[in-house]
Amino acid sequence: MELDEISGQVIGAAIAVHRELGPGLLESAYEACLKYELAQQGLRVESQVPQPVIYKGIHLDCGYRLDLLVEDLVIIELKTVERLQPIHDAQLLTYLKLKKLRLGLLINFNVPILKHGIKRLLNG
Repeated sequence: MELDEISGQVIGAAIAVHRELGPGLLESAYEACLKYELAQQGLRVESQVPQPVIYKGIHLDCGYRLDLLVEDLVIIELKTVERLQPIHDAQLLTYLKLKKLRLGLLINFNVPILKHGIKRLLNG
């Protein structure tokens, strides 16, 4: 499955969740619903995936968790904030670098229209 196809399915599923629930819930609610929607589409999705930091060849558990990992190819970082900030981009880009993946989606569910809360980020 190609990255563009996966990201398209993720965005479609996120829009479906947002249409059903609207803004204003906790991030964990959107995460559970999006995971369900993606699984219903036949995608392999994991939630709260531990992401160690590798320092001088040693794996260190620093408490980092990927919100969702789809098909072991795309990281989904979910937010419920007033506005996405540069630190959110930096967080997702760091996860992509640590996991050595190319594509991540940053999705803020706390917006009236979800397409205004979606950012697609590429590593490298």
